[in-house]
Amino acid sequence: MSEFSGQDIHCFRGERTVFAGLGFALAPGDALVLRGPNGSGKSSLLRLMAGLARPRGGVIQWDGTTIAEDPEAHFGRLHYVGHADPVKAVLTVAENLAFWACLRTGNASGAAGEAGKALDGLGIGHLAGVPGRFLSAGQKRRVNLARLLTAPAALWLLDEPATALDAAAQASLDGAIAGHRSEGGMVVLTSHAEAALEGARELNLGDFQEPPERENPS
Repeated sequence: MSEFSGQDIHCFRGERTVFAGLGFALAPGDALVLRGPNGSGKSSLLRLMAGLARPRGGVIQWDGTTIAEDPEAHFGRLHYVGHADPVKAVLTVAENLAFWACLRTGNASGAAGEAGKALDGLGIGHLAGVPGRFLSAGQKRRVNLARLLTAPAALWLLDEPATALDAAAQASLDGAIAGHRSEGGMVVLTSHAEAALEGARELNLGDFQEPPERENPS
């Protein structure tokens, strides 16, 4: 059984310690919601979990092996969705998703089919032929989230995924997350709203703030 975990994680950014002594553990089917005020390090923690940055201290592991030992293997087992929605303006929605599917799977012939399924899964199949430059902010966000369904990945790391989503889109996202977890997938997401994820645990990063006198290491 796979486990994703972190122990005694320290994050230092912009001349200050963002959080220290943080730990987490996820097993297949688990969901973790990151809470905390702005600046508490929610996005920074997601980037550390994704291997896009390294902690100043502590360790992040997959099945007992530090993710830094094999970054490519770790990238291959996760989907990371940040604040920006990288939708190419000149490509249609379907072409954007097919490009992503091919990039992840290396299967150009099956990419279009996976893209179609992903768009339907997020309720935007009707936008397949629309160029990216004509999409609203909410539509771009749904296209970005549809990438989650283009190729399997054990770990989903989602930074404020509900931003710009209406109620119907939020329901589609909730369904996609529930389906992922039912198949043994793991989800970590940041959210200022009350999450509707059944059985999800919460981690408040405000609990790992260091006192001001300890912020500047000697």
